[in-house]
Amino acid sequence: MNYYYLLLLAIAFEVCGTTCMKLSEGFTKLLPSVLIFVFYAISFSLFTLALKGIDVSIAYAIWAGFGTALITIVGILWFREPATALKMISLIVVIAGVIGLHLSDRVT
Repeated sequence: MNYYYLLLLAIAFEVCGTTCMKLSEGFTKLLPSVLIFVFYAISFSLFTLALKGIDVSIAYAIWAGFGTALITIVGILWFREPATALKMISLIVVIAGVIGLHLSDRVT
C-alpha cells in the first residue's frame, strides 16, 4: 500500500472540510456544516492510516503544509481573497519547509 496516496487523500478531504467551514457561514447553512465533520472524519481516518508507513513528523508537515497551500489557492480562486506578494512568498516558504523536512529524512 502506498501510504503517500493515503496522505494525499487525507489532505484533499481536509481542504474540503476547511472549504465547508467558509461555506457554512458560521454554522448557519446546514449542508456545509454537516460536511465539515464528514470531511474531517475521513481526513483524520486516512491520515491515521498513512501514519502506518510514514513518520509522523514528515506526514504532519506534508499534511499541514500542502493543506495550507491548497486552501490558500482555494481562497484566492474561489473566494476571491487577495493574492498579495507577501502571501505568495510566504506560501513558497511553507512549501520549501515541507520539502526540506522530507529531504532531511533521507539525509540521516
